[in-house]
Parts: sequence; structure tokens; C-alpha cells
Amino acid sequence: TGYYGDGLNAIIVFAACFLPDSSRTDYNYVMENLFLYVISTLELMVAEDYMIVYLNGATPRRRMPGLGWLKKCYQMIDHRLRKNLKSFIIVHPSWFIRTILAVTRPFISSKFSSKIQYVNTLAELREMIPMEYVHIPDNIVK
Repeated sequence: TGYYGDGLNAIIVFAACFLPDSSRTDYNYVMENLFLYVISTLELMVAEDYMIVYLNGATPRRRMPGLGWLKKCYQMIDHRLRKNLKSFIIVHPSWFIRTILAVTRPFISSKFSSKIQYVNTLAELREMIPMEYVHIPDNIVK
């Protein structure tokens, strides 16, 4: 997590490479609790505008969240949080992520769709947001 702007608006960094492996026997339980944790954390941290930076690099397919989980997250996020989200930046997007977003686009609001941005490199990300308060894990930098 970091901040940007004079009002110290939140930058939420989400590194997919640290998600649990889908082969775990308790995968659904872990993902359900992770979802609840993420939502409660957003509720506490976000008072004003915020952005999410989704780091997709260094993430094997078996660690990427499934379509059902992503849909549930979107549906459960409170209207205030959806409204205050200014940008959803996907760093190192894979063809899988691009495909999922293309397929789901008709089912999500056009306002939300317009907030999604693809960034191919960390240098490109640095041009968009102040990186001094944002921690990028070493395995993604490599």
C-alpha cells in the first residue's frame, strides 16, 4: 500500500504471485477468507479516491484467481468503494487476464471498464504513479 496526491489517497498493491496454489485441498476456504480480508481492509483504508495496482508478473496460471472469485469480488464491493476507485492498473497482463476481461466486459459497468489500464513494464508504471511509497516484490522486479 502507498499513497499519492496531497490528500494521501491510497494505492493498493495486489501481487497475484503470492496467492495460494489452486491445487490446495482448502483452496476455496482460503480464497473465501482472503476475499473477506481484502474487502474489510479496503473498507478501513479507503476514505477518498484510491487506485489498485494488480501485479500479474511472476504468477503461474495455477495461482491466478478464477473468474468466479473475481466476479464475486466485483459484486460484493460496496458502491462507495467502486465509485471511489479511480484506476485499476494491471501490470504485466497475460493473455489469460486480457481474455478474462474481454469476456467479462459485457457484464461489468462501462464506468468500471473505463478504469482498467494495462501496463507492460514497471518503468511504464513509474510514469503513471509515484513509486516512492509503493513496494514491488523482488520476484516481480526480476
